[in-house]
Amino acid sequence: MDLQLRNKVIIVTGGAKGIGEGIARVLAAEGAIPVVVGRNAADNEALVAAVAAAGGHAGYVTAELSDPAECERAVQEVVQQFGRIEGLVNNAGVNDGVGLESGTYQTFMASLHKNVVHYYLMAHYALPELKKSRGAILNITSKTAETGQGNTSAYAAANGGRNALTREWAVELLKYGIRVNAVMVAECWTPAYETWIKTLPNPEEKLHEITSKIPLESRMTTAEEIANTTAFLLSACSSHTTGQIIHVDGGYVHLDRALANA
Repeated sequence: MDLQLRNKVIIVTGGAKGIGEGIARVLAAEGAIPVVVGRNAADNEALVAAVAAAGGHAGYVTAELSDPAECERAVQEVVQQFGRIEGLVNNAGVNDGVGLESGTYQTFMASLHKNVVHYYLMAHYALPELKKSRGAILNITSKTAETGQGNTSAYAAANGGRNALTREWAVELLKYGIRVNAVMVAECWTPAYETWIKTLPNPEEKLHEITSKIPLESRMTTAEEIANTTAFLLSACSSHTTGQIIHVDGGYVHLDRALANA
């Protein structure tokens, strides 16, 4: 299927590693021009080089998205470099363990800036260009908003906000023909996930415990699988889909986990 993404300029926040990297690579393979926005210049450059080596084209802007001024600058730089924006993938964030008992006002608010405030700001500043292009917005969100996790109040709240903003923006932007959807992630294998699992006392045992509860094939979701759905939702092939929160999770959130061991 031709997703009709060729030469579309699409911002991907946090696009140098993990899920964002998977999204950037798939978009480039479809002929789009992903523009990675992230805090680490070396990581950004490495992703652009990898895309080029694979025959694609990508760009980057180095910015700290928890700083509101940096969000505005990042969007301005993308427009200066490429002259247009036809899609936005809000992906950057971190499950930073700011809980109800362990957190403070300061850490809670800082986490919201890391995880949801920049979703709003990137969309706000990109909106004039998205209106011109009748582009699309895709928000990456987490199961924590629906299932809870424990000791991650701020991240769960941020993801609840991401889900709500997806529906709210879909309504507000109908008149511009801008579609807004979300892909919800449950258990996805990324470098950050691997780093976390290795901090546990029995990492292999814990990983087996987690994957055994994933109904479809008892395995982790891959970044490429998240990316494939993201690319489809950004494309004209999903031209009448908006306001949807799609769970790409092997049935983790909605199916009976007893099925995984059936």
